[in-house]
Amino acid sequence: PTFFSVMSNRFSDIELREEEGIPTEEFLESCYAIVPVLDKLGPTVFAPVKMDFVGNIKKINQKFITNKEEFDTLQKIVLHEVNTGVAQVRNSATEALLWLKRGLKFLKGFLTEVKNGEKDIQTAL
Repeated sequence: PTFFSVMSNRFSDIELREEEGIPTEEFLESCYAIVPVLDKLGPTVFAPVKMDFVGNIKKINQKFITNKEEFDTLQKIVLHEVNTGVAQVRNSATEALLWLKRGLKFLKGFLTEVKNGEKDIQTAL
């Protein structure tokens, strides 16, 4: 078994709600499950990435917990912030989601490089 095969919450297990989108709580749980990977990869090298990653998860979670029923999907959070004019405000959940997506994409790219045989961390990054 690998770290990824025994994760309690995986993105691949999230069931997309056809009309509503990505369930917020399950998405956040899967994001939190990735955080230990950053420690395993290198607590010093990945410290800034981890801080950014966790900070963005917390911003989205803070919005979610203000009204779990209303914000049960990521799309509902974004639409609410767009409609209230705060989507582009610094530290909004929408901005945090954008940066979290970028962080996940970066991590995926890094892990793909390692999987493909890259031994040098700097090159993989």
